[in-house]
Amino acid sequence: MKNRMVSWAHAAIPKREVMERNRFIRPFAMRPELWLLSRRSVPRGVAIGLFIGFLLLVPGLQIVGAALLCVPVRGNIPIAAAMTFLSNPLTTPLIVAAALWIGSSFGFHSDIATFQALVANGASLGEWAGWLVSDAAPSLIFGLFVIAAVLAVIGYIAAVIGWRILTAAKRRSRIAQFAARQAAAGLEATSQSASE
Repeated sequence: MKNRMVSWAHAAIPKREVMERNRFIRPFAMRPELWLLSRRSVPRGVAIGLFIGFLLLVPGLQIVGAALLCVPVRGNIPIAAAMTFLSNPLTTPLIVAAALWIGSSFGFHSDIATFQALVANGASLGEWAGWLVSDAAPSLIFGLFVIAAVLAVIGYIAAVIGWRILTAAKRRSRIAQFAARQAAAGLEATSQSASE
């Protein structure tokens, strides 16, 4: 299951070579800082991907929006695109319900009972659209914005901390390897001098 999800995500994330062939996107695709993993671009990509992924719940537009927003802030496009997959058809109902609750908590009118009735009755797409346009749109939009902003900040902080932990672990590993090589070289030199 995990391998299928990874291969699906790998196929869905825009590749630099493909984007360089598009004449409209080529100037942006040729900027290396949008594709390299660095301590600045990765947290920016995580934050942008989470923000767009939870604010814009339209699957095809999420990746495009995240990629376009990465350009001015120099975020990592593949990371941002991958983060948009956290909001998917399985999590969308929970996100919408949480957004409506948050919007209602801040004083926007949204009839939660109507939402629950639509879910229970298996409402059609037209009924959902009518309810969103007439009653719940301000509450939903505000709630989605709050969720997206909070998750973007949390994701940014987590990515910065994760990057530092990863960098420190790699540095400790390099130091240990260097010390082992030095010890082996010292041991070899000692054995050579003892044999002479």
